[in-house]
Amino acid sequence: MVSVKEDEELESLAEALRNFEGVKRKRAITDLVNVLGDSDKVGNRTIMGFGEDAAVLEMGDDNFILLAVDGIWGKLLNADPWWAGYCSVLVNVNDITAMGGTPLAMVNLTSTQKKDICSELGRGMEDGVRKFGVPMVGGHLHPDTAYDALDVGIIGTVKRDSVIYSNGAKPSDKVLAAIDLDGRIYPSYNLAWDTTSKKSPAEIKRQLEAMVEIGEKKLATAGKDISNPGTLGTLGMLLECSGVGAMVELDKIPRPDSEQMSFEQWLKMYPGTGFVLTVENEEKGAECIKIFRDAGMEASIIGEVDASKKLRITDGAETTTVFDLNREIITGIVSKKGGE
Repeated sequence: MVSVKEDEELESLAEALRNFEGVKRKRAITDLVNVLGDSDKVGNRTIMGFGEDAAVLEMGDDNFILLAVDGIWGKLLNADPWWAGYCSVLVNVNDITAMGGTPLAMVNLTSTQKKDICSELGRGMEDGVRKFGVPMVGGHLHPDTAYDALDVGIIGTVKRDSVIYSNGAKPSDKVLAAIDLDGRIYPSYNLAWDTTSKKSPAEIKRQLEAMVEIGEKKLATAGKDISNPGTLGTLGMLLECSGVGAMVELDKIPRPDSEQMSFEQWLKMYPGTGFVLTVENEEKGAECIKIFRDAGMEASIIGEVDASKKLRITDGAETTTVFDLNREIITGIVSKKGGE
């Protein structure tokens, strides 16, 4: 069993995760979404919009189009512009993959007047494109801003009956986490678990295709890629979007055999490749676990969905609440089920 260290008692661990900047910064989303209202429903193409890793758009054939954009956290860009450029590719590819899709192409919006920063951002994006095999086909440069920023948009495709939405979790579903544990803490950014920069494009492709297979086999009721809020913060967003809660057993969460970091730091990590899913039963969970392990990732069932609208954690002896979604928000988005 994973033991929470003396200075990381369960209550303080829950508080640290609840107040983690990677989680708290998501709360501003609700203000903008409220202003935008139902703008995602304009026209007749939107299957799902706000709340998903990528919007799902109707194209009138056997596939849906997936469309997403991600802005790189300024803290990360300031720490390492090359890594920011590389991660701008990684995070967008993961958004498409998390929904069972295949990425097609990207565009970027680069804002900086510093030629050295611009060069490093570009070099990182180019290296990411080579690594993940997704082209960067265009974009826009602001060469005179007073700030440095990088935003990347991506388009992908998914079979219309294979989409993994964020909002399909229901009580009694099992919660599953899958993470590539073969990595390192990135030297200049201690909340990044780098699992991709040392791997071949073929190895990465095999891992990302695991979600495509899970989508095509209809094994998951919901899913998201683990992002800036960390493992439990990302699960919290999935539960919020689905209007449910869950109990998670901490000792079941995949974790590397490493003395480099505390358990709290690991739960806040952005892994190079990592996903949280919900599945209907143990049998479908076992099939997902096999798919992930065959792709070189570790996966396990870590808990169960319930109707509480609370994300609770247990160490086997004590239980506490990380997020009470009855009275607080992460993004504030609760969606209808996919396609409704």
